[in-house]
Amino acid sequence: MTRTIKDVAARAGVSFTTVSHVLNGTRRVSEPSRQRVERAVAELGYVPSALARSLKTSETHVLGVLVPNITNPFFAELTRGVEDAARGQGYSVFLCNCDDEPARQLGYVQSLLARRVDGLLLANSAAEASTVSGALRQTPVPTVVVDRAVAGLDADLVRLDNTGGARLATEHLLGLGHRHIACLAGPLAFEVSRARVAGWREAMQAAGIEPAPGWLAEGPYHPAQGHAATLGLLANHPEITAICAGNDLLGIGALRAAAERGVAVPRQLSVIGFDGIELGGFVHPGLTSVGQDIRSIGARAAAVLIERIRRGAARHHGPVRDLVVTPELILRESTGAVPA
Repeated sequence: MTRTIKDVAARAGVSFTTVSHVLNGTRRVSEPSRQRVERAVAELGYVPSALARSLKTSETHVLGVLVPNITNPFFAELTRGVEDAARGQGYSVFLCNCDDEPARQLGYVQSLLARRVDGLLLANSAAEASTVSGALRQTPVPTVVVDRAVAGLDADLVRLDNTGGARLATEHLLGLGHRHIACLAGPLAFEVSRARVAGWREAMQAAGIEPAPGWLAEGPYHPAQGHAATLGLLANHPEITAICAGNDLLGIGALRAAAERGVAVPRQLSVIGFDGIELGGFVHPGLTSVGQDIRSIGARAAAVLIERIRRGAARHHGPVRDLVVTPELILRESTGAVPA
């Protein structure tokens, strides 16, 4: 049997408006009355209707979160940080996996807006080639973008310093004596991939080294790509002594390829990744990387979004913030001094 607020009021011996004030914290209620209401709620198993509350307040306390690929540990850890922070502030999360497809991403955005979510958090993928920015420009729903900017959309952005992080990774290898350093890049259609390649080039050129064209390999952010690209580098560029991977999944694939070819890491080949996913510490050898606590990045993005919601500030009202997180070197066992 479904209980209503009137059932709670009758059991507690108070008016239903008093019950509403207790449940929603909208007005001070005497301690005895509050205790009777809470006892009645517990005895009846009453669950307030989120739908009814949203119709009155125009708030659903739901955040829509869109990620490009939930199988990528970076986005899984990011989402966990978002969810933990949102739950702590009384919000639920509606997660959508866009599978790196612009059409699916746009469809999810439209669906979430139709469900009247209070805010959108977009971990961008192929938005540079999609019409999602056009859809978001038409809505006042607060929006925060994580990791990669959306072309044509003015929204708060929380991101890693991708160029600085790749430069830090390459400088680490240079400091170990490496001069023949390859780069496993993600898809160069993505701004984040181009930024990480730029960091690699900047560090190499600052050291007086001009990378050979064959030292750069482009492909999806996936272990299979890191594996295939590294096999090609080992076969065609035996001078390579180190690999700077565009993300940790590419780096993990590189470790697999080296093991298959009997190339000792780090004695014969050093490998460094990017992002600092938790899994990188449990492969063998442990993957050196650059990154930050990914969950904390998700929590920060959620906090920025909830702040906008509570200020009543629409996405396109107020100054847009670009919050840059500085990556740090995460030393593990996959990097070492250049081979003698």
